[in-house]
Amino acid sequence: MKQPFLMAGLIGWPVAHSRSPAIHNYWLKHYGISGAYGLFPVTPGSLTNAINGLKALGLAGCNVTLPHKVEAMKLMDYVDPVAKKMGAINTIVHTLDGALHGFNHDGNGYIQSLRDANALWRADTGPVTLLGAGGAARAVVLSLLNEGAQEIRLVNRTKDKALVLAEEMGPKVVVVDWNDRHDALDQAVLLINTTSLGMQGKEVLELNLSKLPERALVSDAIYIPLETELLKAARLRGHTTVNGLGMLLNQARFGFNAWFGVSPEITPELHQAVLATF
Repeated sequence: MKQPFLMAGLIGWPVAHSRSPAIHNYWLKHYGISGAYGLFPVTPGSLTNAINGLKALGLAGCNVTLPHKVEAMKLMDYVDPVAKKMGAINTIVHTLDGALHGFNHDGNGYIQSLRDANALWRADTGPVTLLGAGGAARAVVLSLLNEGAQEIRLVNRTKDKALVLAEEMGPKVVVVDWNDRHDALDQAVLLINTTSLGMQGKEVLELNLSKLPERALVSDAIYIPLETELLKAARLRGHTTVNGLGMLLNQARFGFNAWFGVSPEITPELHQAVLATF
């Protein structure tokens, strides 16, 4: 019996910069699966039509990126409890009975990217300093708390947004003024940037690392460029650094497995295929 052709993709606006097709299409070819992964640029006012089209066209599912991660959740037949707590989805699975199930694997993907960089990494070894209070920050905070983090210092340019997130997450999350971000690195074992500062075409993140302990891991959710100025400065100080590509690759595994029935591996060959797109 001939294997059915399966299709998935990424819904967002814009999406042309995404490396997700390079990841999923590499896996499809590697595992000999008949299918394709494409990009679906969907303007904010067209999301409902796009989701209905996903069902009508029989897609296996899709990823969801900005600015649709919150609104798409409202259009699902079922939302995973983790995604509900995160307040957003990044993966849609079109089930055999025609329902749409929403998940969020950003947090799991992020934690695994840290473990890929340092297999002995643990969340409960000291304070974490996290820059940002958006969707990525929410996913990371929840995952760190689930991993046992005891203190997360939340630093955001808009303090009110950070206060709202901290109140939702509980007493282990404390808000620090943006102007005090340099001091918030004192004794931290993990520094995370989830803001857009440092992304290609955006302003550079200005952060003095002098108070950051030598053993601290430094992570940036950005993957374009692969090495932001923050990661470069941290590397030159001797820190282990983690860019956003690891998070992207690890979160992709969950969707691929749900859509195409194979749990894929992240290999050096995959890394090379994705790096070749930069």
